[in-house]
Amino acid sequence: MACCQYALIPPPSDLMRREMKDALAPFLASINWLPISVFGMSNYDTNPFAEDDVNPFADGGQSNRGGGAFYNTNSGRASATSKLSPLSPEPYDRAATVDIPIGSSIDLRAKEKELQAREAELKRREQELKRKEDALARAGIVIEEKNWPPIFPVIHHDIAKEIPIHLQSIQYVAFTTWLGLIVCLLWNMVAVTVAWVKGEGLSIWFLAIIYFISGVPASYVTWYRPLYRATRTDSALKFSWFFLCYAVHILFCVLAAIAPPIFFKGKSLTGILPAFEVLDDNTMVGQVYMYFRGSGKAAEMRREAAKGAMRAAL
Repeated sequence: MACCQYALIPPPSDLMRREMKDALAPFLASINWLPISVFGMSNYDTNPFAEDDVNPFADGGQSNRGGGAFYNTNSGRASATSKLSPLSPEPYDRAATVDIPIGSSIDLRAKEKELQAREAELKRREQELKRKEDALARAGIVIEEKNWPPIFPVIHHDIAKEIPIHLQSIQYVAFTTWLGLIVCLLWNMVAVTVAWVKGEGLSIWFLAIIYFISGVPASYVTWYRPLYRATRTDSALKFSWFFLCYAVHILFCVLAAIAPPIFFKGKSLTGILPAFEVLDDNTMVGQVYMYFRGSGKAAEMRREAAKGAMRAAL
């Protein structure tokens, strides 16, 4: 019965629909997101939560919607022209080349190889030199580097490092003797030069020069260097050569100290006898000399001087 009753109710007329729509319009305007389709309002969205493809910046940031900053109640769904336009692609040139500075890296590699080659060459030379030094050391040959005198090195001389401690005192005495010989020969040259200026003749000055030029290197080669090597290596043969040459050196020292009148009246050497002859020419010193000579003490002084020179040489 009820179904029959409901079936007999006539459908609402158009007037009734317009009245209901006008009555509900204020309420629907306040809640504009509700779907109203039962009354034939098809201009509203069916899903208010669906995302719209809307670009809020397409209209310059101005909003025509009343419900929010970017919501337009009058326009409905945004048009397709409101989407952001894609950026234009950057131009790409396939033929363009980029200059990469590879020359500097090549130069660095070449320099590195060159330095490595030099280092290898230096190491090879160092090993070769060390091998030669070891071979010379095994053969008993010592490389002598010139280091004396320090200003102008002429000879090799290093007593503190090369001579044993128990023989260093002997070597120092011999070195002092050799330096004393150099000083004596130099003084002899100066004194004979003064005598030559006083009129004694040019020949004695030449002899004094020869004594100095030949005596210094000859003394070093004949007896000082053999003694130095003998004390360094403890060689009996070198010691015997030193004693032989040093005996000749002593004889020369005695001859120079007395200076007998054998060659040019002995005035080429500043010995004792030439000194007495020089004293005869001086007035004051000559009187003292004549006093000793008249009393017989001059001959005694000569003998004592000769004995003293002989003891000093021995």
